Amino acid sequence: MHPDTRPLPELLSFLDTLPEPHILCDRDYRIIAANAAYRAGFATGRSVIGRTCYEVSHRYNLPCDQAGESCPLAKSLKSGQRERVLHLHHTPRGEEYVNIELSPIRDASGEIAWFIEKMEPMSVARGLSDHTGLVGRAPAFQHMLGLIARAAPSNASILLQGESGTGKELVANAIHAASQRAGHPFVAVDCSGLPETLFESELFGHERGAFTGATGRKPGLVEAASGGTLFLDEIGDIPLGMQVKLLRLLETGTYRRVGSTELRRADIRLISATHRPLKQMIAQGSFRQDLYYRINTFPITVPPLRERASDIPLLVESLLARVAAGRRLRVTPAALAVLVQYSYPGNVRELRNLLERASLMCDGEEIDIEHLDAELRTCSALADSSDTDGQRQRSADSAPRWDDIERRSFLQVVQAHRGSRKALAEKLGISERTLYRKLRQYQQT
Repeated sequence: MHPDTRPLPELLSFLDTLPEPHILCDRDYRIIAANAAYRAGFATGRSVIGRTCYEVSHRYNLPCDQAGESCPLAKSLKSGQRERVLHLHHTPRGEEYVNIELSPIRDASGEIAWFIEKMEPMSVARGLSDHTGLVGRAPAFQHMLGLIARAAPSNASILLQGESGTGKELVANAIHAASQRAGHPFVAVDCSGLPETLFESELFGHERGAFTGATGRKPGLVEAASGGTLFLDEIGDIPLGMQVKLLRLLETGTYRRVGSTELRRADIRLISATHRPLKQMIAQGSFRQDLYYRINTFPITVPPLRERASDIPLLVESLLARVAAGRRLRVTPAALAVLVQYSYPGNVRELRNLLERASLMCDGEEIDIEHLDAELRTCSALADSSDTDGQRQRSADSAPRWDDIERRSFLQVVQAHRGSRKALAEKLGISERTLYRKLRQYQQT
């Protein structure tokens, strides 16, 4: 691009007519213009014009791809195409997940000269401790969020796969909240708790006298979810005889109440979840292959907590606010180091239970090692090193900030690690490039 190239006034005027937050950048990452929606939602007191997008959004001093992140502008320069990415942005409200859609704009000679960047905040997830919604920053978590951002606006059937305790219902609720059906019901069904004799009646409803004990007409869960989302948790537990009835609902969009001949139309978006290996079940004949393809239009894997070790400090702070509401409980760095080291076979559910028990064992304002389960204490070599260190820092009058918690727990894990940096990065759930950046950042503070 020539130094004297300037965007057409029409392009700048068009930018300000767009209702969503947009900025216009040049090839050097500099922001040339920002529309009113961006200024209202993202800008602080200081003007963003003339500053680089990576400095404004991430507070980096170099482009995102050189700081261990995915950069849509750099990717678009190579591909010449529109690019999408999910990023954590600094906003006046703190760090928020933002879905970025970047489109290249060419000049009269056909060369890429500028980029229009559209920003859609994901209100269902946070990169900081939050009392509601999804919380996390780890690469596996961000990958899942990127899939949620793509799937939520559609009506496609989604299959959530993940171990028990990973929070699949919370993810399903987040998808619903980010969809066009958010103003309508979200109805969750635990399929493992429905016997075959009641499954059809619960799902589709029944008429009076349809069976013994049916003393009145009852709408089913499909009807209760009308206009919204039906979430079938543990769909792998649905009896084989009932799977065909669910398949018919998905294929035709219609159903009948038990005891009725009237065909009713369903207006639902289906999200299913399971921890079972459905493909193996198909091979064994216990799950229908045709139903699998119907529910698996868009699969999303919910990562286990061991793949999100760097998120544990965030989750600890967030979960404590829920399980010990009304108390200003904190976790000491030594106790946090023990929590970070543990493998969590029960995932986030187990972490929540451990924190709830610890809060009941704690009479003061700080959860320390002695308040944790014996299993955790014996599993962690970090606990011993932290105790003999004598360097535990406590604060009696304020809850620890995320930056302090992350820095302390990160450095404790680094000091205790015996192995390669690649293995350390995998243990923390981050890339090697991000590990190097964090090492430089935290060793300077």
